[in-house]
Amino acid sequence: MTRNLANGERKLTNIFERYLTLWVVLCIIAGILLGKIAPEFAKALDGMAIFVDGAPVVSIPIAICLFFMMYPIMVKIDFREVVKAGKSGKPVFLTLFINWAVKPFTMYAIAIFFLGYVFKGFIGPDAVDLLKMPFGLNLPVGSIHGSGIVVLENGIKMLQVPLWRSYLAGAILLGIAPCTAMVLVWSYLSRGNDGLTLVMVAINSLTMLVLYGVLGGFLLGVGRLPVPWQALVLSIAIYVALPLVAGYFSRKWIIATKGVKWFTDKFLHILSPITIIALLTTLVLLFSFKGEVIVAKPLTILWIAVPLFIQTILIFALGYFAAKMMGLSYEMAAPAAMIGASNHFEVAIATATMLFGLSSGAALATVVGVLIEVPVMLMLVRFCLRTQSWFPAPRKQGVRK
Repeated sequence: MTRNLANGERKLTNIFERYLTLWVVLCIIAGILLGKIAPEFAKALDGMAIFVDGAPVVSIPIAICLFFMMYPIMVKIDFREVVKAGKSGKPVFLTLFINWAVKPFTMYAIAIFFLGYVFKGFIGPDAVDLLKMPFGLNLPVGSIHGSGIVVLENGIKMLQVPLWRSYLAGAILLGIAPCTAMVLVWSYLSRGNDGLTLVMVAINSLTMLVLYGVLGGFLLGVGRLPVPWQALVLSIAIYVALPLVAGYFSRKWIIATKGVKWFTDKFLHILSPITIIALLTTLVLLFSFKGEVIVAKPLTILWIAVPLFIQTILIFALGYFAAKMMGLSYEMAAPAAMIGASNHFEVAIATATMLFGLSSGAALATVVGVLIEVPVMLMLVRFCLRTQSWFPAPRKQGVRK
């Protein structure tokens, strides 16, 4: 939750949102300790999955956590506002163009340059990662698939790929997931247009249903990584479509029975911390498996963070300055730039976990996205507030008090 101060400045009041970076660090430590102290318990949790042809496809604990990440976001979408979005054509077009025609490809280029060339020697040119076999693919041990080879690990067929390519997969999944959650917070803090932000969030959520799988499959294929189309579609259905449908119908029912005021003031207030609590729980599970890698190679986080940081700054700059060139007001420009710069790490983590496994390098890369998200976006919020004068002054009725 947020509140306005007397001088118009906006502050976070939810303890989880306000100190998210600290909570992320604490959960990373907790996950590493869990993996060290109770490795069998962590493995037992990972083993609670839906299996298809002997391969784990959906981790049940992760699926539960990720549903509770997504539902509070989706229940806020008012589809009547989506229909009215045509009245704000320019910022909506800008965010759609940046998010889906530019961002995925710049992320791929930046990630492959740093992970595949600049940092490859540090990551380990011969280091490998074990990924889940693509859903529905049954190849004999020793078969070549993309840049990987099928191996047998603890009696289960896995795909062995270069470690840097696994990190690349995680970066790709972040690059094709524009933010539809925390961007509401970033827009609010930067004094953007809250209504327009919600409309852009809704439109991007719906667009994700169509383009996320298509772009993800294409870029993973270009990167010579396994393209598990069935699992990709299934992940979209479970982690985007299911909470979207649940949010739509529960919103209608709650408003019809309790009224809009109760829904806004009571229900959403209760839901506010649930997304982040679910996210933090997921991080504990993720790092319980990746703790050994981080302890052995702490610089791994840095190698992954560098391309993600550069991508964030680049996409923000493109959106922000394009908005200025288009003559948009500051209240429109700030959220239009923020939504592309920020990542929908909930979906990225969910998809990486489902496609490649909880212990994969791809899942770790998406978690690094969470780690740098808050400090970088707060830096961009401060930049926006200092550059409001670059944009046309808002009309009197649009000024916030």
